[in-house]
Amino acid sequence: MARRGRTVIALWIALAAGSAALLPSLVDAVAPVSISAAGTESDHAGELITEKFPRLGDEQFMLAFDSPEWPAADPRYQRVVQEAARAVTARPEVGSVVGLPVTDRQDPRHSYLAIGVAGDDRERQRLSRELSAVARQAVDRAGGGHVTVGVVGVTPVLDEMVRGETSALWRIEVVAVPLAAAVLVVGLGTVGAAAVPLLVAGAGVLVGLGALALLGLVTAVDVTMLVAMTTVGFGLGLDYSVLILLRYRRARARGATPHDAAVESVATAGVTVAWCALAIAVAASVLFSIEVTAVRTCAAGALLATAAALAAALTLPPAVLPRLDRLLGRGRVRPQRAAGLGWERWARHLMRHPWRYAVGSGLVLVVMAVPLLGIQFGLRLDRDLLAHSSTGQGAARMEGDELANTVALALPHDPQAGPADVYALMSALRDDPRVSAVVPLDNGRDLTVLMVGQRDPIDSPAAARLVRDIRENLGPRLLPEGQKLYATGPSAIITDLTAAIAGRFGHVVALVLACSFVLLLLVFRSLLIPLKAIAMNLLALGAAFGLLALVTDHVGGGLVNALLPVAIFTVVFGLSMDYEVFLVHRMAEHYRATGDNEAAVAHGLRHTAQPITLAAAVMVVALLGLCFTPRPDLRQVGFTAIAAIVLDATVIRLVLVPALMRLFGHRNWWLPAPLARLLPPAPAAPALPPPAPSPEAHRSEQQEVTS
Repeated sequence: MARRGRTVIALWIALAAGSAALLPSLVDAVAPVSISAAGTESDHAGELITEKFPRLGDEQFMLAFDSPEWPAADPRYQRVVQEAARAVTARPEVGSVVGLPVTDRQDPRHSYLAIGVAGDDRERQRLSRELSAVARQAVDRAGGGHVTVGVVGVTPVLDEMVRGETSALWRIEVVAVPLAAAVLVVGLGTVGAAAVPLLVAGAGVLVGLGALALLGLVTAVDVTMLVAMTTVGFGLGLDYSVLILLRYRRARARGATPHDAAVESVATAGVTVAWCALAIAVAASVLFSIEVTAVRTCAAGALLATAAALAAALTLPPAVLPRLDRLLGRGRVRPQRAAGLGWERWARHLMRHPWRYAVGSGLVLVVMAVPLLGIQFGLRLDRDLLAHSSTGQGAARMEGDELANTVALALPHDPQAGPADVYALMSALRDDPRVSAVVPLDNGRDLTVLMVGQRDPIDSPAAARLVRDIRENLGPRLLPEGQKLYATGPSAIITDLTAAIAGRFGHVVALVLACSFVLLLLVFRSLLIPLKAIAMNLLALGAAFGLLALVTDHVGGGLVNALLPVAIFTVVFGLSMDYEVFLVHRMAEHYRATGDNEAAVAHGLRHTAQPITLAAAVMVVALLGLCFTPRPDLRQVGFTAIAAIVLDATVIRLVLVPALMRLFGHRNWWLPAPLARLLPPAPAAPALPPPAPSPEAHRSEQQEVTS
């Protein structure tokens, strides 16, 4: 790359320019997160209703009407509702229109129509926007401003949230980029040096967004992928390019030419960065084992962000560093000093007192993890984000009228036997204080559907309890023997989504741990190091989730997003492996050269402490903007990821890991002979340093960050 620098730079400029031109189309391609889970009861019920009751469509939208002065029974109000119904049913994608019965607690100025809408996720997203405009125009014409209407449903609500998320993401980057620049300037010591990681990370994110835009030409791009690219991609790009830049500056401090220093940085730090990216990719790939669309798009976003960051880090720095070599020292913000001397003193101190620090840091992390035992998972709609839209206002009216949610019960029956016998079930549901209305429908052939209005919001635990009660108690007890019942609708889908993720979480954890163990076994040719790394990463994640449980009332409304555990576990576990590989790789190099475990641990800590803390700092800054978004789930992601990264880069990497490696001694590097013969050979030991370096040479070697 260093020899073909001009070609590499020209290629990246062309890719960045093309990606920038595609960005406007990306905004239109962004789609809501799908909350369906394949193979669940709600998924089967939805398919059954779509097939046998096509006029109910793939989803039911609600037209929520309101008037500040006319009651719903007023003939003028009724004419407005009829005009709106005619306007929306003129669309071929709209099927049946069903007026919802008035509930006992309904505002007399409110009225509701349920409409069946056909199409896949992307088509329903487009249709929700079009139907909203058509309905408002019809209401304005017929009502002269006396009546308003909002289109409510899972797709309209999620689509409205996507619009708010997309605008919030750009605000996040406006905050994150200047903060990252400030951290880099302080950490690297000069403005010139800080510009390189920003350039590399920015190029990676821009080209990654261009790839998403191309993907959006053929399919919907999940907003989760956009979040991953703009936050995780930016943070990884900074991390990887900082590590390569520091190796480059170390080589230059030893007297290497700019070209040779660029080659050395890729041959050393570049290899470590590639292993780090592989760790994240392996962890994210495991998410594809969960048949939940939202989880798989999260995995795809993480993979794409990692690939873009890795490509930029391995190709751009060796091309631009020799050409910007004279500028790296420009704009110095603090005096040049030997930055590693303080870390060397800490390393020596830690080597003298390993038991004290191992026990103390371990206890701190365990105590932090204790609140995890009381954590509660679910999905929570962002009502503040929806409050200013017609969809959000319509949803709020429905919740206020205690018609917040509709469960569709599909009851297939023998075509010769007539409609299913649902009298006892309907009576019990109508007497249930959690139910506001029950509307029976039959297709005249082989399917009866009960539309059950719930008083509780779709994202409340009470709504989930009613779904479970219908499935496990009311249905089996009150329906004729052998009668099948399948429940779908927003609260049923959320219930099944949460259960599907919880049911596969243990499988995901086991796969990630197994893949991580194999990866670290190949890298370090040791049994103990992979086991220790896995234990440390689990401890850091447990502590981070424990802290989230403590503050969840402030960052998430009491419930932790059900998608968060698998997403955070895999991505943060991969990042933790990054720091493990970077730290222990330096220790392994020194151990293979000297055979002295204590010296190797101290050497690795001294030479990686500052790069790790700087890399963690820029990753924290990249994620910090998520903590200030209006979305509770994004705030939870940001808080948990930041907590895990900070704990991992400080308590784990700078205290617990080196203390344990000092205590384990040569056992760190033990590998059974039969297994050793199966694994690839270890790389050749690096050349030993001069036996007695001068103070000037020692200071030059220490100038990893500020030289």
